[in-house]
Amino acid sequence: MASIWPAPAKLNLFLHITGQRDDGYHLLQTIFQFIDFKDEISIDVRRDGIIRRTTQLPGVSEANDLVIRAAKLLQTDAGTGFGADIGVNKILPLGGGLGGGSSNAATTLVALNLLWELNFSTDQLCNLGLQLGADVPVFVRGEAVWAEGVGEKFTPVTLNEPWYLLLIPACHVTTAELFHDPQLTRDCHPITIRNFLSGQVKNVFEPLVRERYPEVDTAMRWVSEFAPARMTGTGACVFAEFATQQAAQKALAECPQDIQARVVRAQNRSPLLDALASSS
Repeated sequence: MASIWPAPAKLNLFLHITGQRDDGYHLLQTIFQFIDFKDEISIDVRRDGIIRRTTQLPGVSEANDLVIRAAKLLQTDAGTGFGADIGVNKILPLGGGLGGGSSNAATTLVALNLLWELNFSTDQLCNLGLQLGADVPVFVRGEAVWAEGVGEKFTPVTLNEPWYLLLIPACHVTTAELFHDPQLTRDCHPITIRNFLSGQVKNVFEPLVRERYPEVDTAMRWVSEFAPARMTGTGACVFAEFATQQAAQKALAECPQDIQARVVRAQNRSPLLDALASSS
């Protein structure tokens, strides 16, 4: 019988680029925090070594599916004879800046490590995850973090866990194109956590995304009437903080019908860690 594992979304509370390495990778500063909005991964262990997906993801072949790539990478690295049937209940939007693909891959690594009885350390899983995507280690560790470097240097942070109104514009942002845009700000002065807490932050991708994707601009303009609007990652999702769930729900009730939206709660601890603890 398959076991079910959470793969939560994340928000970037800000996103700066402080430089670029010789190999082309951008140097970042950001804070990752989870929200109670998630995909679910179902895993049924096989003993014949076959890794197979049981659900389809539109436009994504099985060979390019991050959950399958994660499972095969772990299987090869461990030299195990176990396999798995893996399915994804896909709730998080594609191209939304919520990290859904990275979270799916991380949950697959963490769950299979337990189910296959591999006993890999968190650091080992993070190193494997980094081969799949820069954000994957964040989801493997499962803690809100201040991140630097190319996104791999972490400092755990304890933040308030407010309510957000999350807007999901009907567009799919192409991240690679944004990173190559000559108008992208790549020379932010490095800041400290104290700077963040005092509000001296931004998302350097926001102006580009708002110009290229009118749906994002419309969402940000609307929610700004209630609270300061922010964009997560390279977009397209937009969020605004509210003091109470009731205040967020009141704004949600006034949201235009052509903008998908939901009220979510920030989380400093990923539900994946709780699922892991209860299954161990």
